[in-house]
Amino acid sequence: MVVAVLVVAAIALVPLVRGRRGADSRPPAVLDREPGVGDDPGSPPAQARPVTEVALPDELGQPGGARTIEADEAEVEEIAPRRRFRERLGRSRSAFSRGLAGLLARGADDESAWEELEEALLAADVGVATTTELIERLRRRAKAGAADLRELLRAELLDAVGSDDRSLDLDLIPAAERPGVVLVVGVNGTGKTTTCGKLALALSEEGKQTVLAAADTFRAAATEQLVLWGERVGAQVVRHQQGADPAAVAFDALASARAKHADVLLVDTAGRLHTKTNLMEELRKVRRVLEREGGPLREVLLVLDATTGQNGLAQAKQFTETVGVTGLVLTKLDGTAKGGIVVAVQRELGIPVKLVGLGEGAHDLAPFDPEAFVDALLAEDASAR
Repeated sequence: MVVAVLVVAAIALVPLVRGRRGADSRPPAVLDREPGVGDDPGSPPAQARPVTEVALPDELGQPGGARTIEADEAEVEEIAPRRRFRERLGRSRSAFSRGLAGLLARGADDESAWEELEEALLAADVGVATTTELIERLRRRAKAGAADLRELLRAELLDAVGSDDRSLDLDLIPAAERPGVVLVVGVNGTGKTTTCGKLALALSEEGKQTVLAAADTFRAAATEQLVLWGERVGAQVVRHQQGADPAAVAFDALASARAKHADVLLVDTAGRLHTKTNLMEELRKVRRVLEREGGPLREVLLVLDATTGQNGLAQAKQFTETVGVTGLVLTKLDGTAKGGIVVAVQRELGIPVKLVGLGEGAHDLAPFDPEAFVDALLAEDASAR
């Protein structure tokens, strides 16, 4: 009798055990951030993906999330970069919203509303010349009968930002021209070394072999930081002793990258004030040595701190004259209300913003998307949550 009871009890428990195993075997829900990814360059890299598709954790469509087919279809139009820009440009959006609110509420005939919008654009560092032009064009179009002022401003900002090709010139490099050389320059404290590390991580996730040149021989911590990134992404770091000639580091790094048949050579340079002639000449020498050795530069990326606003324009002009900047990297864009600097730089200098820093995480270096950027600035509060 006892045996029979035990058998019946065991049979009854089988479905519960199976249910428990089934529950345990289900993939975990998507986390708020990617496991193993953060500010620590010593953590392991995430799953491989192209740099042009760097996305937030909840945008990766990882299996196991509590999603339905209907939910997926409803978010077809929700491209990852758009959500990322909306979430990270809150300060700049607030500044734009305050300036636009009066115009939307009181209409195009209210002179004080136009003044409020002008003040907001200037505060966001769009620049005096660009702001004046934008306001004049908006007024003309509003008087001509255009009713949707938000859409008018969107169209004008997109036109100001421009539609230049913003992709890095690192794809389809002929074998005879490898490695593709990227020179990273800028003033002190803009985040050049971190940018090099994050870019190396993104390139490694594309399957590209990268060599890092620690040509910032002035700041010892820069070399150590670059070494940590190199260890994380499996990239060799070519370094010399502190105080060595940066051009010599670049020379050796190019030779090493060729020997390893690497795809890309990232050259991290020391921060220097754009007003220091001797230091700018040193940078020119680095470029000259690379080109003399048959290493034509695919990109010269100028790293600007977005929080400096209009001060970055003078830097960009001088660096462009010295080493021929091909693209800009705007860091700390998530921590400033001066997001309009993107418009000012593009309009006044004609240098495309190619990458932006939208946070401190290892994957927070993202390709610049003009439409996502402008839509993030003009998004209404309800849609930006």
